Amino acid sequence: MSLNRMLCRNSQFSNIVSRSKQTGSALVIGVFIITVMFLLAATLINVLDDADQEISIEVWGTRAFAAANSGADRSLASLFPVNGDDGNCEPQTTWEIGNDTNLVGFHGCVVEMTCSAVTTNLPQNNMTQYLITSTATCSSGQCDSGSDSDASCIRVSRKVEVEARD
Repeated sequence: MSLNRMLCRNSQFSNIVSRSKQTGSALVIGVFIITVMFLLAATLINVLDDADQEISIEVWGTRAFAAANSGADRSLASLFPVNGDDGNCEPQTTWEIGNDTNLVGFHGCVVEMTCSAVTTNLPQNNMTQYLITSTATCSSGQCDSGSDSDASCIRVSRKVEVEARD
């Protein structure tokens, strides 16, 4: 046999050997790609879940802020009635705005309002200054049930202060 023919056969044999060594590498690459895609999908699901929770907290915060503003408006209306009667500055009042008004947007919201009055002689005699504080707390789920608390409990509180004088 010639040397040329021997080299040709050896190179064919080395091709066969190297191909047989390469079998299964596609399987390893496939498993790697599937694993990476699974991890990316799991991360994306967590990011979307966090975004959903942030939006829920923002919505409940907006409801609590609107309820606190409504509480301050209610206190101002009782302090300065439209019909001109003498108003009263109640030291502390609790208002379950969701139950009293039947407004769906305020369901689960409670407003605590305080009013304090100070009479001064400056800048004019017998001027009364009022400080109205309205704190609204809105919650969903079972937040106050101790060990039976709901995992989806969201509680948000907003506070509004208003100063007035007559």
